[in-house]
Amino acid sequence: MKRFCISIGVLICIMSCLNNYAQTKQVNTQDQFWTSINSTVKLTKHWGFITDAHVRRTDFLAIPNFYFLRGAANYWINPKLTVALGYAHMWVAPTKAGYTTFANENRLYQQVQLLSNAGKVSIVQRMRSEQRWIEKIVQDKKTDTINFTERLRYLLSLTIPVFKNKQLPSLIISDEVCLQFGKKIVYNSFDQNRIFIGIKQTISKSLSFDAGYMYLYQQKETGYQYNVNKTYRLFFYFTPNFSKHS
Repeated sequence: MKRFCISIGVLICIMSCLNNYAQTKQVNTQDQFWTSINSTVKLTKHWGFITDAHVRRTDFLAIPNFYFLRGAANYWINPKLTVALGYAHMWVAPTKAGYTTFANENRLYQQVQLLSNAGKVSIVQRMRSEQRWIEKIVQDKKTDTINFTERLRYLLSLTIPVFKNKQLPSLIISDEVCLQFGKKIVYNSFDQNRIFIGIKQTISKSLSFDAGYMYLYQQKETGYQYNVNKTYRLFFYFTPNFSKHS
């Protein structure tokens, strides 16, 4: 009887291991293209606004991934330090072939951003807090269910001059880590990491762009499924200054 119990125990352990093995890491790799227009407009010494509009597509340009609009009031504590409060809306495309229903996501967000220099290297650090209301879609149909999560994002971006001529491109390297929390967040408190390397090119005093490659690694809600997005990124930046104060 004792041997029988031991055998049953061993069998249970083996079945448990097989079940865990069946749920080992699954990675979905996608090629994407992401473009956006980002504006920071200064109206007075301390006040202005920021807006951005994004389009991301999968299989380079073939399939929609999301459309995104965001805007916020921006306050300059000093020329290097700003805080912002704003709202955003995202339309998320279905991932299954033949499905057509987009999921809506509403966000409130707050952020603080610090600019600094280390020698000739320009450094941007940004901490952003987001409150997200995400519509749940099941079998291509709306369910009238909204999932709420909170997300913290930290961005570190370095712009490194390569040439003495300022009209030539600079190297840009950045990394953004995202953590999320909420009742529905059980296995994926780590949301995603975004690593970007590319060039930054100034077009005029108030217009520039960066272009390059972004590797996005995202953990799904199951905890063992991941998305790897190999993304070609092109972002434009419009930064007019209407303030009389520099």
